[in-house]
Amino acid sequence: MVKKAVILLGGLGTRFLPITKAVPKEMLPIIDKPIFHYLIDEAYKSGIKEIILVVSSEKKKIIKDYIGQAARLEKILKKRGKNNLLKELQPIPSDISIELCEERNPLGDGHAILQTRNLVGEEAFGVFFADDIIDSEVPALLQLIEVYKKYNASVIALERMPKEKLSLYGVAKTEKIVNRLYKIRGIVEKPMPDEAPSDLAIPGRYVLTPDIFEILEKMEPGSRGEIILADALDLAIKKGKPVYGLEYKGKWLGCGDKLGFLKTTVLFALKHQKFGKEFKEFLKSLKI
Repeated sequence: MVKKAVILLGGLGTRFLPITKAVPKEMLPIIDKPIFHYLIDEAYKSGIKEIILVVSSEKKKIIKDYIGQAARLEKILKKRGKNNLLKELQPIPSDISIELCEERNPLGDGHAILQTRNLVGEEAFGVFFADDIIDSEVPALLQLIEVYKKYNASVIALERMPKEKLSLYGVAKTEKIVNRLYKIRGIVEKPMPDEAPSDLAIPGRYVLTPDIFEILEKMEPGSRGEIILADALDLAIKKGKPVYGLEYKGKWLGCGDKLGFLKTTVLFALKHQKFGKEFKEFLKSLKI
């Protein structure tokens, strides 16, 4: 079973300046919830109730405030008789356990994952990158977990990507097993398009086995001075450890830049139960 998930909330958010001078990128709202809350929702729908948030010192307080109690506001709402709003104060299910893991020196996504070793323990765990929301009928992480159950090995999500965009992502060298399932033969981090081993990019969704910690611990920082998860997985493959890839069913919504964030917001607004229909009519009425 996969019982725990790690959500990486690192990064400076420079592509969202100036707002990220004061507000962490992960706290930017899509409708009425911050980006990382959608990842918690996906983990919960995948059967996971233990969440580890890796945060920087600067972000720790605001994220802790969001997931914690709001006693003063709750008291005011009760006094004003706005009991219908009380459930909105605690949108995270009460049976979820959330721990904050502080990363004092950001040295890459692999380094961030390594900080969670004591909290994760000796069991497989899910990993989310904060920029990547996946809109799907069956939660993307749950799709990966089903593969893990069968093969008892690390599993990464795969998404076909236009050639000109491959240099922005890790790209997998694959050997097809069945339909959308692959054995991963190697991973190249941000290759030039002509040097990419395939058109299967890696969005921020993984199920990892605990032996990844030993590899990460022994890795030296790369050319950018960082320890990168893709490099660690590639090394694991070279050491003979099996890693699988699943071309999941769903839509990858990258929220790492302003355009991607806007597209995600519009999509979720159109799907919103209360005002989606009205919003759609508004968009149709625009004379642009």
